[in-house]
Amino acid sequence: MRDAARMIRLETATHWILVTHPDHARIAGEFADAWGNERFPRPEPFGAMRHAVYHHDDGWRARDAAPVLTRDNRPEAFTRQLVGTYSAFEEIDLPSYLRVRGQATAEVAAQNKAAGILVSMHTTNLLTEQADLATIRPEHRGAHAEFLAGQLAWQHTAAQETGMDPATLRRGFEFLQCCDNLSLIVCSGYDGARDLRHRHPDREGRHHAIRCAPAGASGYTLTPWPCADGEIVLQVPFRAVPKSACTSVDAYRQAFHAAPIETRRVVLRSG
Repeated sequence: MRDAARMIRLETATHWILVTHPDHARIAGEFADAWGNERFPRPEPFGAMRHAVYHHDDGWRARDAAPVLTRDNRPEAFTRQLVGTYSAFEEIDLPSYLRVRGQATAEVAAQNKAAGILVSMHTTNLLTEQADLATIRPEHRGAHAEFLAGQLAWQHTAAQETGMDPATLRRGFEFLQCCDNLSLIVCSGYDGARDLRHRHPDREGRHHAIRCAPAGASGYTLTPWPCADGEIVLQVPFRAVPKSACTSVDAYRQAFHAAPIETRRVVLRSG
């Protein structure tokens, strides 16, 4: 049965371009840090929300260090085709995946319980609203239901312990998902225009969809612009693994760890 490692993957004619989950989360965090201007306020409490964004995928660190291949010898990974959906459960060992997701929440909560609630909300949303539940194998449906029930119960208890009200939690959850979505678009090289997840409030309480559109080979525009500076430069770390090395899991892992870490420059600008 296959593991649950799912890095972010781009493809060239000869190589797989791979971005780890923690690096993706750092890009999301840099976008969170840039958020806020005369039109769009930073959400509060920003410290907890920022922590959630930067660390929401920490639980994947060990998994990304031991990557695996699909049945057709492709690196098992999130691709641009999956932006906006979460459907390939038949391709993974779901119980193992759920353990990673639960670990990610627990690790964040141990440092900042309010941030942990937001990560848990993000996880349960991925596994419900954004998921194609028809792709869950029958033998895994019980584990899926049990995991969700446990996460929801923990969210309720932790919210009482931290004094976080539902409106604040909802805003933090939406902010985390927006930053996560932007980073997935950037890291996967998504080549279409789409709204970032959720509508976001301006200083007068009006909510806006933020449109993200490709701008040339290495940039995107955001409309309306929610950030303080007029331009954001992101350096996306990646490894380039030759397709020829993906003949077995062992060969792939060896090539992955031997590949130098490079960076791809992406620029965000106002649309």
